[in-house]
This record gives sequence, C-alpha cells and structure tokens, in this order.
Amino acid sequence: MGAHCSRSCKRTGTRRSSSIADARKTALLLPAPAANTLAQTCTKSTQQVTAIDPDGLQTTCFEAMRRILMHWHGLCNRMFQRLQNLRETTMSTQLKPTLGTIHLWGIAVGLVISGEYFGWSYGWGVAGTLGFLVTALMVATMYTCFIFSFTELTTAIPHAGGPFAYSRRAFGEKGGLIAGMATLIEFVFAPPAIAMAIGAYLNVQYPGLDPRHAAVGAYIVFMALNIVGVKLAATFELVVCILAVAELLVFMGVVAPAFSFSNFALNGWAGSQTFGPEAIAGMFAAIPFAIWFFLAIEGAAMAAEEAKDPKRTIPKAYISGIITLVVLAIGVMLFAGGVGDWRTLANINDPLPQAMKAVVGDSSGWLHMLVWIGLFGLVASFHGIIMGYSRQFFALARAGYLPASLAKLSRFQTPHRAIIAGGLIGIAAIYSDGLINLSGMTLTAAMITMAVFGAIVMYIMSMLSLFKLRKTEPHLERTFRAPGYPVVPGIALALAVVCLVAMAWFNMLIGLIFLGLMAIGFIYFSLTAKSRADAPADAMLTGR
Repeated sequence: MGAHCSRSCKRTGTRRSSSIADARKTALLLPAPAANTLAQTCTKSTQQVTAIDPDGLQTTCFEAMRRILMHWHGLCNRMFQRLQNLRETTMSTQLKPTLGTIHLWGIAVGLVISGEYFGWSYGWGVAGTLGFLVTALMVATMYTCFIFSFTELTTAIPHAGGPFAYSRRAFGEKGGLIAGMATLIEFVFAPPAIAMAIGAYLNVQYPGLDPRHAAVGAYIVFMALNIVGVKLAATFELVVCILAVAELLVFMGVVAPAFSFSNFALNGWAGSQTFGPEAIAGMFAAIPFAIWFFLAIEGAAMAAEEAKDPKRTIPKAYISGIITLVVLAIGVMLFAGGVGDWRTLANINDPLPQAMKAVVGDSSGWLHMLVWIGLFGLVASFHGIIMGYSRQFFALARAGYLPASLAKLSRFQTPHRAIIAGGLIGIAAIYSDGLINLSGMTLTAAMITMAVFGAIVMYIMSMLSLFKLRKTEPHLERTFRAPGYPVVPGIALALAVVCLVAMAWFNMLIGLIFLGLMAIGFIYFSLTAKSRADAPADAMLTGR
C-alpha cells in the first residue's frame, strides 16, 4: 500500500510539475503584467505544495492542488490563446488608417488621369470627333450619377474590398464573387495598357528605347514604392496628380490659339460630314474609349480602410474628383481635336504630344515639357491602380476567395504579395504584345477594352447592391445618401447596361475571354468553400 501511494504521489507530482510548467509557458502569451502575475502564482503554488508535503505523503492535498492548477491552466490557456490568435490575425490582415481628404482626392483623380493623356483617341478612330463627343457626354453622365450613388456604399461599408464587399453583403458569396472578379480584371488589365503608354512617351525622347522594357521598369519601380508604405505611396500619388492636372491645363493654354471648331468638326461623324447609321454604330463602338476617360475612379473605395474618418473624407474626395475629371476630359478632347487633322491623332498612344507638336514644332520647350510632365499623368494612374489591384487581391484573399497567402502584410503593413502577383500578370501581358492579336486591335486597345468589361460589370453589381441594401438594411448607417434616389442610381444602372450590351456586340472575342476569366474564378470559388469558412469573420461583409 505504501509503495502504491508513493508511486501515485510521484505520478501526481510529475503531472503537477508539468501543469505548472505549462501554465508558465502560457504566461509567455500574455501582456507583461498579467504574465508576471501568473508566473508568480505558479511558482508560489509549487513552493507551498512542496512545503506542505515534502515526502509526497498527503496525496489528497496534492491531488486537490493539481486539479485547481490544471483547471486554472486550461482556462487561461484557452482564453489567452484566443486573444493571441485574434491579435496575430488583426496585425497581419488589418490595414492602417492614414489618409485624409486630399490624399483620397489624389488617389481618385490620379487613378483616372492617364485616361486624359492617351487611350481615348482610339474612340475617334471609330466614331469621329463629334460622334465620340456625344458618347463621352453620355458616359460622363453615367459616371456622375454612379459616383454620387457609389459614395453611399463606400461610406456605409468602408472596406478594402470596395465593390466586392458591397455585393457580398447584398447578394451573398456568389454576388461578392461576381463583383470581386470583375473589379480584379479591371484593375489588373488597366496597368499594362498604361505601362505601354509610358514606354511610348519615353520612346519620343529616346527612340532607341524599347517601350516594353520601359513598361516593365515602371512596374518594378512602382510595385516597390507601393510595398514601402501606403502613406508614402499616397503622398507621391497626390504630388504627381497635381502636376498632371497642371500639365493638362498648360496643354490647353498652349494649343488654344490654334484651336478651330471647324477642324474639330471636319468629318466628325465616323469620318463623314453627315450624321447617319454609321455614326450611330461608331458611337456605340467607341464606348470603351469614352469610359477610359473615367475608368478606375471607384478605386479610391479600396483605400477606405486606410482613410481617416472615411464617412466624411470619401464623399468630399469623390465629388470633387468627378468634377475635376469631367472638366479635364471635355477640355482635352476639344482642344486636341481642333488644332489640325484629328485623324492623325486617332489610334496612337501619345495624342497630346503630337497635337502640341503640330502647334509649336518639334524643338519647342513646351513639347519637351509636355512629354516629361505628361509622364506624371501616366505615372499617377499606373501607381494608383497598382494600389487598387493590390487591395482587391488582399480583400478577396482575406475573405477566402483567393489563396490566403495573398492577404499577408509586409513589415510596412502593405499587401506585398498581392502587389507582386498583379505585377507578374501585367508584365506577362506586356511581353505578349505582337504574339497575340485580338480582333485586329493593338495590345493597348485590347487591354483597355478588357478592363472596361470588368468595370461595367462591377458598376452594374454596385448599383444593384445599392438598391438591394436600401430594402434589406434600411437602418444601415448612411452618412451620405445618394441624391435623387432612385432616379440617379437608376440612370447610372441603365446606362451601364447599355454600355455592356454595346461592348459585347462590338467586342465579342474580348467579351468571351472576359467570361472565360470569370468562369475560372467561379471554378476556384466552387473548390474552396473550406477556405471561406475558415476565413476570419468580417461583419462588414455579412452585416452580422
């Protein structure tokens, strides 16, 4: 009996020592004051139990103390492990709010402003100047109505996923998938087009420079800048955006003396002097290039988690941003088309330098200034859209729609893996120039059209989400409400549907490729239900 008791006490003492050791390990997970308290308690308990029964004879006392310590250890371990997991999850997937109104304005305008420098002139090639002007005014109306409506969603649900988050909350997981994939396609395929334009601008100054190499160099530089930190990236975006806006105003001022409306209107209806069926067809075919004037302004919503007081700062940034862009788009288009034969500017990547060259000559300092400062406009959009696609990758990965590794943050608290992933896709697209021909389009025009398909689908999903959430969540806090509801968002929705139908009709091959990319996303979605179930809970996505 004595031997049995001795063995029992030894086993009990071993378990007791193990439990106390485990409790001490648990203390390592705690903040310093709590950790010290728990460690001292365990040490004191060891000393007290040893003093009471140094020979292991009072087994009942030991067992009681062991049970108390085991219970205390288990409770603390579970509670503090959960706290530690929560802290690690928050630190690794939470963006830092650092952006004010002026930064958000810079992002909103900067995302778009390259569209004032290039891309839009392809619309002249199919619609003529007058036909494209009508299309641009229609698209400007759509964007104005859209932004006033979209701002309600952005302020009510300030989430890095932007449209993905709104559609996820309104229509569930599949709705989120449609909006998220469409937005990702828009923001991944727009940067290669802009990068190629950067290469074309540099080629004006350095004819021996391969535009593709310059485009890849731009990717490397601005991916690195985005990885370093969002505040630095947003400040840089603001500076180059202001310079780009100033340069557009300088361009209009320099070419204004040579402007003639008769030049602008000559053969302005799809190459004809008279309005007719060909002009109507051209106006619809030109929709993607009119959208390029404003494409990606919604990307500022993806910086919502990084905005200070987003319910106040985002509306100011968006409204001032759309006003800025409408004025610049109409002004640039009119002045560029009125200085000479606009047909020489259609279907090229550098219409503004060529328009200015027709006015001031090859050797003018104004021309060289436009080329160099004009790069800021391209850089502003390129840099901003990299910021946008990385946040979309990040949000989709965090919610379990893409591999979780894309939601990891760097030591700068930026989604570095997401930035690199989008960059690799863009670089591959750049080097496919000349290898792939889509309906006879240049690579730039094809990339623009693909990005616009994604944008239009996202706009439709966003407006549908606005209507749905007004019905299902009438008490959702809305610090900004869409003016003229339901007419204003209804106009945006109707015009977006018209744009989508027209684009599908005139760009069937690219439309099929777009559907193929969406289908790949749906297949991945179907195979990864577990990753979404394991993703951290996000009340903004579910409303719970």
